[in-house]
Amino acid sequence: MQPYRRLIESIEAEGAAALVSLVETKGSSPREAGAVMVVRPSGGFFGTIGGGALEWRALAEARETLGQGRGASRRSVVALGPELAQCCGGRVEWRIETFGHDDLQRLRPLAETERGSAPGRAVYLFGAGHVGRALALALAPLPFQLRWIDSREAAFPTHAPANATLVRSGDPPAELAAAPDGALVIVMTHSHPLDLAIVADALRQDRFGYVGLIGSATKRARFSSQMRAAGLAEVALAKLVCPIGISGIEGKEPPIIAASVAAQLLQVASGAG
Repeated sequence: MQPYRRLIESIEAEGAAALVSLVETKGSSPREAGAVMVVRPSGGFFGTIGGGALEWRALAEARETLGQGRGASRRSVVALGPELAQCCGGRVEWRIETFGHDDLQRLRPLAETERGSAPGRAVYLFGAGHVGRALALALAPLPFQLRWIDSREAAFPTHAPANATLVRSGDPPAELAAAPDGALVIVMTHSHPLDLAIVADALRQDRFGYVGLIGSATKRARFSSQMRAAGLAEVALAKLVCPIGISGIEGKEPPIIAASVAAQLLQVASGAG
């Protein structure tokens, strides 16, 4: 989550917002110090400081603090076991700060800096069809920075996730040249020849953490045959992931495919895939 961006959105929508930050944790706690949550006057919120009774209390205090107006602040120290009957035996301290329209001018530069320095593994997604759109949404709250590429006019949705950079390119395979080493590459364009060109180039470069192609085992076999004939080595072909997604999940609906692929990318990013 990008808290400054969420603060700005909330202020623009409802006139005010609160930022809840975990200042310190001791012992066992559901989240680490530095975790944040943005709370709206209506009760809506973004992010999490740990869930359960802990978060429910923080939300209530945030709404109370918002009622005191812009610039109000509050600190709370909570022992999770004795006060909230949680199994965690730790102790947490959080700070609540409130913001309003007068804070927008100073929040905007912070949001820009936040966007430029947002952590996350680079994902290069080729294709803005139904599954591409579903996958972009699935990756939105996850620790990825998405570069979303399509060659078609008006292929992208009107609104895109904050972690996505939309690129309309007349030469999608050329986008790989600027991709960082270890980037995760996912190919699902509207054209099989274009899919083949992107996949072949990605495998030939041999520097990406994941090269995934949407499709069946039959599509993989056909592509592998064509790439083999073009001189690609077996060791490179073996790195192609097709079909994509974790095993055991049935269903071909775009959101189901997207959830499965997002889970697989998390596995790869964590070193478990």
